[in-house]
Amino acid sequence: MALWRVYYHLVWATKERLPLIKLELEDSLYHYIIGKADSNSSIVHAIGGMEDHVHLVVSIPPRISIAGFVKNIKGSSSHYINHTLFPNYHKFAWQEGYGVFSLGSKQLDQAIAYVHNQKTHHLQQTAIPSLEIVKHQDDAPSVYQK
Repeated sequence: MALWRVYYHLVWATKERLPLIKLELEDSLYHYIIGKADSNSSIVHAIGGMEDHVHLVVSIPPRISIAGFVKNIKGSSSHYINHTLFPNYHKFAWQEGYGVFSLGSKQLDQAIAYVHNQKTHHLQQTAIPSLEIVKHQDDAPSVYQK
């Protein structure tokens, strides 16, 4: 068995940054993502976000690529929402691309607090711009702005 301690801060947005993650969807979506990550032997340290994007602090085992992990989570969660949770809901989709930031163990608590307090950071305009970057479909980086 391999020993691994790796931490990533991931962020991705809903398609066209539409406000699709409504309050009635948020808990179910987050629980699904946590369960899916757990089934892949990954550890979710924190999850949070806004109506149009999600932040995840996660440890992914070295046998799984970051891109593969994100693709699996995004694909399966949109399928879950569209076919199981809310089949008559407005069609849910994620935007292509994602942001990833590596963390050291000394940064973990700070990243967890940041993710848990997403709504407050956006309300008070204290969000960290470099942590709000996601890729558009044309692969040009953009900063999330409200």
